[in-house]
Amino acid sequence: MADITHDSIKNTLRDAVAHQIRSVMDWHYGEPVYEGDPADDLAGLQGLRELVARQHWANFQLWHVEDRARRKDVDPRVIADCKYAIDKLNQKRNDLIERVDACLIAMMGPLLPEDTSERYNTETVGAALDRLSIQALKIYHMKEQCARKDVDEKHIQQCDDKVGVLKRQHNDLERAILELIDEYFAGSKKPKVYFQFKMYNDPKLNPELYGNKK
Repeated sequence: MADITHDSIKNTLRDAVAHQIRSVMDWHYGEPVYEGDPADDLAGLQGLRELVARQHWANFQLWHVEDRARRKDVDPRVIADCKYAIDKLNQKRNDLIERVDACLIAMMGPLLPEDTSERYNTETVGAALDRLSIQALKIYHMKEQCARKDVDEKHIQQCDDKVGVLKRQHNDLERAILELIDEYFAGSKKPKVYFQFKMYNDPKLNPELYGNKK
């Protein structure tokens, strides 16, 4: 097992982010095989890497179901099926954000200063990695628009300009994540798992579900 250090955590995050970019193209040619839910014992650097990849896979699926849900030329049942799939994937996406943060904190905890300040970032590393995942999807699909043959030059130029903006935003956010790791190790901020507690899929918490039981 690889040694867990400040640098190894940052290198694993860099590798996970690079995989997000790379896999968007790869998965359009062959989807990965992720069977069932990730094991509860996923931990360490490899566990973190796999959890980030699985979270990205949920976003990849969600992106394409969201596209399909906007169609107007299909049976309403298709749209209803999309809605159910979106709810399920959103739940998985958010669960995996929490798993990423929990895995990361379990690794960092023993290495952080004991007198860490009670200061927290506006979002967790897991949530920021989720944003990078979506950025990777946007970059790929905006580049697709630049390669279309059925649009005019203005459309292509506008999309190419947006690709440039998206790449800069992606680089900014990746750097901010790595700087946040530095802040954790310096003791100027403290990591924490923020739980989403999504209510809409829970039949005990959604009044449209428990209130309409016969």
